[in-house]
Amino acid sequence: MNQTLTSTDRVGEIVANHPQAARIFERHGIDYCCSGGRTLEQACQRKGLDPSTVTAEVVDLVTGHPETGLRWADRSMTDVADHIERFHHTYLKTELPRLSALIEKVNTAHGDRHPELFEVARVFEAFRAEMTDHMRKEEEVLFPAARKLDAARSIDGFEWLVRGPLTCLVHEHEEAGQALTRMRQLTGGYTPPANACATYRVMLDSLARLEADTHQHVHKENNILFEKMQRRLAC
Repeated sequence: MNQTLTSTDRVGEIVANHPQAARIFERHGIDYCCSGGRTLEQACQRKGLDPSTVTAEVVDLVTGHPETGLRWADRSMTDVADHIERFHHTYLKTELPRLSALIEKVNTAHGDRHPELFEVARVFEAFRAEMTDHMRKEEEVLFPAARKLDAARSIDGFEWLVRGPLTCLVHEHEEAGQALTRMRQLTGGYTPPANACATYRVMLDSLARLEADTHQHVHKENNILFEKMQRRLAC
């Protein structure tokens, strides 16, 4: 990326090519995962931000710092699928049960003074169930298809195997994003109240980390892996 970056570039593509740009988008509350297809100008308008200012921030960061981390946009579908499964799925399989127990414990201790916690629990459990089923679909259907597409000489027979699941999974990503947004709203941006105990604070910090990881997780799927699969099917 260089100074030719414009506000008409899609936010998902920007982060796919230059992962460090995610820090700026996260700071401004710009969704680069579920809504990665929006241009930077559209994303800024939705947040009441000046597109030229945010564009300049991204250009300054990218041109002023060397790339950090792997550029997953340059890796194979197999590499991306393997990484998502090993890194993000492993994290969720450990973190979701842990967070469920934390939320229940905090509800028991503080729910009478903070009734919004009951809604946090409800939204989280729906999110947990959705993501658990979502990962199963990916690991049993979509990721194997991505690996086969990488090795296949022809795309014959892959259309029916990939198109439907992709549409379904993208929709589920949107629902997951809505759940995370709702939990952020309910907790005041994961801000602990004055009377919060250590467990309460750990719960909020864990929810914030879950949100950050899910944003990266969904971005790598929607804007990198799924895009690669779509382009391969179009060949």
